[in-house]
Amino acid sequence: MHQYIKITLLVFLSAISITVAQEDKDNIGTETVTVTKAYKPTVSDAFKVKTFPNLNDSIVLQKKKINYSIFSTPVASTFTPAKGKASAVEKTKPAKLYNSYASLGIGSYGNILADFYTSRAINRDERLDVGFNHHSATGDIEGVALKNTFYNTKAIASYSKKDRDINWGADIALQHQLYNWYGVVNGTLPQVTIDGIDAKQNYFTAELSGNIAIEDSFFKSGDVMLRRFWDATKSGENRVVVIPAFEVPIADELIKTKVKIDYVGGSFENAIIQNELNSPEINYSHLQFGITPSFLILRDDLTVDVGVTLVYSLDSENSNSDFFIYPNILASYRLLGEKVITYGGLEGELKQNSYHDFVKENPYVSPTLNIVPTDKEYSLYAGFKGQLLPNLSYNIKASYTSENNKALFKLNPQNLFRTDEKGYYYGNSFNVVYDDVQTLGIFGELNIDVNRNFSLGFNVEAYDYTTETNNPAWNLPDVTASVFMDYQIGDKWYAGVNLFHIGEREDSSSQVVQNILPADFPSTSLTLDSYFDANAHLGYRHTEQLSFFIKANNIANNNYLRWAKYPVQGFQILGGATYKFDF
Repeated sequence: MHQYIKITLLVFLSAISITVAQEDKDNIGTETVTVTKAYKPTVSDAFKVKTFPNLNDSIVLQKKKINYSIFSTPVASTFTPAKGKASAVEKTKPAKLYNSYASLGIGSYGNILADFYTSRAINRDERLDVGFNHHSATGDIEGVALKNTFYNTKAIASYSKKDRDINWGADIALQHQLYNWYGVVNGTLPQVTIDGIDAKQNYFTAELSGNIAIEDSFFKSGDVMLRRFWDATKSGENRVVVIPAFEVPIADELIKTKVKIDYVGGSFENAIIQNELNSPEINYSHLQFGITPSFLILRDDLTVDVGVTLVYSLDSENSNSDFFIYPNILASYRLLGEKVITYGGLEGELKQNSYHDFVKENPYVSPTLNIVPTDKEYSLYAGFKGQLLPNLSYNIKASYTSENNKALFKLNPQNLFRTDEKGYYYGNSFNVVYDDVQTLGIFGELNIDVNRNFSLGFNVEAYDYTTETNNPAWNLPDVTASVFMDYQIGDKWYAGVNLFHIGEREDSSSQVVQNILPADFPSTSLTLDSYFDANAHLGYRHTEQLSFFIKANNIANNNYLRWAKYPVQGFQILGGATYKFDF
């Protein structure tokens, strides 16, 4: 029945098509189709309807071509879209930056602390910085027989220029230091002798340095330093250091080369402390020429820098030369991203010692030193570091170092046979002695940033020394530790605390005896007790420009010995103000 309907409908549609076609062609005839057989469908007759079926019809109609055109007519619109409005964000007032500041503080023991700094832009690419620093005290330390005043004054000026591909600058620094060899305990010398001792020593420094950095060049940077250092006892020293650096990229790797030329030379008018007379003078001259090529490898979480340091050393005074080869290997690997990074290294160097550097570490040395370089054969270390939390970082390291001719400070013997009227041969100054030392060290550090206003950190390091002479590692501590804290209290107040601990050290006191070798001078072993020092500061910002501060040092009021026979000032307090301005 359904098939009858479909066929009849098809015939009906065909008849309609033919009728429409006759409108264009009247001579088309008509046909009548009569179906007399009933349709009996089966499953095999089913088929999938095609998207574009083929019509197997005897009559195929051609589509009539239709021509059309569009007449575009503008339509007036009264719709006006509303303008968007951005959400308002409350802006923080930017901090006012000043190019200069001055600070002055006055405290107990006659302490005076003064600072001045200014930074001026000459133009867009040039800048000039000038600074001045002064720290002095009248002393008055209990238990010592000699004057113990000191002051340290330094002035610096720095010029820098930045171009598109080249940045360079130059610095000049002048410094004057005054110290006293005050390490004579009350009652150890007759008063008439004490009254005749001039224990004052002056140090002077003039330094000129420069630097340059170049972009897109195999020559990456260069540094040069010229320094003249002298004292009030007619001792003088010259130092020249030149360090150019080169980089050559090869594929994805980088080859770096650093060259170092280091010269130090000087003289001491005074003979070694063991001599009875002030002659002959001591002269020294050491030139080093070193080159350090290295190969940098970067592989995802692995960074390896493999190199070697070659050094040629010339001792002009003794007509002696030598050649040294040192390893220079650094590596790090991210085990767990930034949380756990393992690192290690194997490094060595020929350390250039100088009178200036010895004074910087211990200002109570005598101007009778033997200056030679230290052969740091190797320093092997390995450790872990990382950031466990966004505000918690750590560092743990173990190291082993082997050094030949390591410089150690040792108390000079008392020499009452000297006749040169100097104030350092009463057992109140230090000599530099050399020994081969192996050092095993363990270091740990933890830093916590509780929030942007509060930070806390501490570190500790323990040492074990072995010397070639079986003597103690003079004046080297067995443990050091420190704790620091900084706290910003609101917008106005800020505070900080610094605590540090130095472990026991060994020294000895001796006396010159005629016709006896220095090694046989009668001596007494000295063990310097460990000490703990606590310091704190508190500040108040009155305005953007003016602030006040107060500092407390050696809060425990412990007159500990930093060096043998040299007690420090007790509890000290200092207060002052800092003012910022445009100059």
